[in-house]
Amino acid sequence: MEELNVAFLSSCKFENEAVVRGAILITDGQTKPLEFRVTAPIRPTNFQKTLYGEILIEHILVELVTLPLLKALGQKPDIIVVRDPLFLGANEKQEIPIVRVFQDGEARFAGNNKAEQLDSIGGKYEPILIETSHSLEAKLPEHRKQLATIFSQRSLLEPFDRIATALQQVHSQKVGE
Repeated sequence: MEELNVAFLSSCKFENEAVVRGAILITDGQTKPLEFRVTAPIRPTNFQKTLYGEILIEHILVELVTLPLLKALGQKPDIIVVRDPLFLGANEKQEIPIVRVFQDGEARFAGNNKAEQLDSIGGKYEPILIETSHSLEAKLPEHRKQLATIFSQRSLLEPFDRIATALQQVHSQKVGE
């Protein structure tokens, strides 16, 4: 089987939550970095906050983070892994499947009832759950199998810590401003 390239997609808020930055980390099956991309700071105006209301963050994560980052990639991943369920809205707007990883007890995506559990071999990591948007639920067992190969050796949550640290460094250096 060909080695899987995985994208870990995340975002962080800065400056008292007035600024959002997103990042995508492409890795091989051992979670070794292959490519990293980050957005410029996204600063919604008060007028945008008024017009978008409660859908503002979803709009930012899908339209201003996910789609531009995917377009900028030199290497296309086989699957995209996220922690924030709002990223799953991008499944309807591009071709690469997006799967959310989460721990038991965390809220599910929009009342989603279908989730698959991933267990690491020998209990190296705590079990996690995966879910996706309704349109891709039929492929969830296939995605679970893909990610189980990685999860047997590497944490699927740890790359998000790397992204958060990298985003803090990028933002403090005012990259892209």
